[in-house]
Amino acid sequence: MRENHESSTRTVGTPEVRHIIAVGGGRGGVGKSLLTVNLGVYLAQLGREVLIIDADLSGSSLHIQLGLDRAPMADRDAVEHLTVEPVSTSVPGLRLLPSPYDPTVSSPFRPGRKARWMSRLRALPADYVLLHLGAGTSPATLDLFLASDVGLCVTVPDPAAVESTYRFLRSLYLRRLRRVLMKERFKLRLVERVMQTLEPLPSPWGVIDGLSRHDKGLADLATREMHRIRARLIVNQTRLRTDLELGPTMQTMVHRYLGLTIDYLGHIEQDDQAWLTARRRRPLLVDSPTAKSARNLERIVRRVAALASSLEQRLVEPLPTHEQRTTLYDTLGVPRGASDEEVRRAFKRQRELFSYGSLPLVSLLDEAQVRAELGRIQEAYDTILDPVRRRAYNLSAFPEMSEEEEPAPSRSPITQDQLMLQAELAREIHAETMYSGELLRKVRESQGIGLEEIANSTKISMAHLLAVEEERYDDLPAHVYVRGFVQQLARYLKLDASQVAKTYLRRMRETLAARGQR
Repeated sequence: MRENHESSTRTVGTPEVRHIIAVGGGRGGVGKSLLTVNLGVYLAQLGREVLIIDADLSGSSLHIQLGLDRAPMADRDAVEHLTVEPVSTSVPGLRLLPSPYDPTVSSPFRPGRKARWMSRLRALPADYVLLHLGAGTSPATLDLFLASDVGLCVTVPDPAAVESTYRFLRSLYLRRLRRVLMKERFKLRLVERVMQTLEPLPSPWGVIDGLSRHDKGLADLATREMHRIRARLIVNQTRLRTDLELGPTMQTMVHRYLGLTIDYLGHIEQDDQAWLTARRRRPLLVDSPTAKSARNLERIVRRVAALASSLEQRLVEPLPTHEQRTTLYDTLGVPRGASDEEVRRAFKRQRELFSYGSLPLVSLLDEAQVRAELGRIQEAYDTILDPVRRRAYNLSAFPEMSEEEEPAPSRSPITQDQLMLQAELAREIHAETMYSGELLRKVRESQGIGLEEIANSTKISMAHLLAVEEERYDDLPAHVYVRGFVQQLARYLKLDASQVAKTYLRRMRETLAARGQR
């Protein structure tokens, strides 16, 4: 039976469409159609009314994945005024809006009519509208992405695709800034003059720095608009271990060098089943719901649905602002209390990240900038690993803590059992240790630390801490939250947070896969 409690809460005069989700992001062929169709299938199977609009009019192909014999077509005016009747698909509750049959048309609305078209769109009788955007950075594509409630960027582990994603994000910012200043022609002309002095398609930070030399108020406005852009990233067709790290690394690089915020939602593994279902002209979640790629896809669309429904506002903790990324600890990506082993691992990761041909750095930095970053990484490593230099740096960089660090919580004297447990753990814990919930509990007990103390300090609930130690995965939230919980717990116990999170989550995934769960 289809759920209809949302429909019953609608009031007269309010928009019918609850959520508009746009799927775009640069290069073609990265999987935008795959994500759009299966997101629609998932939402429709929940009992929602879903309408898919193919805004990629030059390469419309969604009808093929939905099993339709031909692309539904309609008159240009009918499509622009949204008076055309959507076409039903084989999935109950999922419909597809016809496209104009004019081959010269590249957008569902004429130039300058985006606001009116979006207003009509939100009045349609549907719970969700999914906008499938075309490749590239046309004004219509950027405008629809900015006007949506949730914007999804899809990429693949390929230099051209990564570069296209960065280009899309840069263009998104410039489009937003120009639209905000549309009625202030003098300020808009100043932005254009500054743009002429910068490299083609500059980063948001480059635009802001250029504006700050002419108009501080305009630079502040440009900064505010930069922080208002929010995109979500999905990596498709992953094959290698390094591919799985691409999304989180791109998230960090985008914030560090572009100043924009993107949330990484997950990856979709390369899978022959996805290719076979496309050949059979059926959605992946319908034709092969147990395939690896289908399970990856289902996790992602669940997170998208939760985002659209405001059940989770952020999937990651806020990253520091551009001005705050100044300490040597930030350079290595370690906390101030990081152990020597954590520092060594972080140094190795950063050196690999800034190596020649690094995929997440495509088009972001030139050779001179990479050399400068490597020099700063080496400086951070040499300083933090040397106790004397580290102490001197802490005193200069963190004057508020210059007298003494925050005192540790008082604990009972170490017992004989704790000493024996510490000796056992000294043999068991090394650089390649595979951490389990039981091992984390032993480390905690060997230090005489109670769960309540950790909960008070980290703000992680006792229930979640217990679930982590007892490996009750069904009682834990999405993996992205579990990673944060485990990293905070590891830092509190003075363990290598990266190694703990990586091995714990690997154990969690393997256990769930063995059970046949998501």
